[in-house]
Amino acid sequence: MRVFMDGGQGLNGPGNIGGMITRRGFVASGFAAVAAGLPPGVVAEAGTASAGEIRLGVASYSFHKFERQHVLGFLKELACTRINSKDVLDHLPMTPMEATDAAVAAYRAAGITLTGGGVIYFPKADEADVRAKFVYARRAGLPLIVGAPTHASLPVVEKLVKEFDLPVAIHNHGPEDSEWPSPIDILAVLEPKGGPTMDARMGLCVDVGHCARTGIDVAAAIRRAGPRVLGVHIKDLADMRVKESQVAVGDGKMPVAEIFRALVAIEYKGTVDLEYEIHDDDPLPGMVKSFAYMRGVLAGLGYRAG
Repeated sequence: MRVFMDGGQGLNGPGNIGGMITRRGFVASGFAAVAAGLPPGVVAEAGTASAGEIRLGVASYSFHKFERQHVLGFLKELACTRINSKDVLDHLPMTPMEATDAAVAAYRAAGITLTGGGVIYFPKADEADVRAKFVYARRAGLPLIVGAPTHASLPVVEKLVKEFDLPVAIHNHGPEDSEWPSPIDILAVLEPKGGPTMDARMGLCVDVGHCARTGIDVAAAIRRAGPRVLGVHIKDLADMRVKESQVAVGDGKMPVAEIFRALVAIEYKGTVDLEYEIHDDDPLPGMVKSFAYMRGVLAGLGYRAG
């Protein structure tokens, strides 16, 4: 198996792990760490991560070409019991309600915890449209909506966040996105200088790849956002400015250890979801490698891989 050796350089300087553990060493320890991961079929504990723990999960879009029965098999192979599910194929259909219920029951029977839903789009300031999506999330028992509102629909989304007591994590989509290119752009609206801040349940889902492509230091953005970070989508890039350069986590230049350090520093209680958007006809090998690397990094840092 080829390992991409980039010298550990990220956007803002060396990406070595405390100057002691090399990328090669992390990869090796990562594969060894698979055996120490969550065994297939074990139900994830309810609640949130504890201090020094990073809970790993999957964004179901990684399997957007595969129906739910295959997704459940893939999760077993990954020894992963958490998923942020999307309304794609039969992963977590928004309609009809019976299809939503069937999906939830299937995940529960397989010992899989739904940690959130999305990305869910809120393209217009239409309360009926926004409400229907909150009703869907509530019916599915989701603890979090990973959302993409527009600036125009944001006040309506905040209103329903308060009414439903259901947090929304706004997903950044990189330099092509006119609404939310980076986490810093989201934070500027949630906590404007000289103006009222939005409800604390309005937060961010930091997509590390899209963030990096804007030239923003990902770990620094996480630290700056602090408790506003409600979700994380993780991926790796061979070229930190090029979307199409995505590789398995550990094969690129993403400062994964620094990201994990930042999440522990802010006492992040959510899930770090692998969003693997390449090799969509056969994503599992790259995802297995990504999980092994992340578990190895966590072991090297002395953190627990939840």
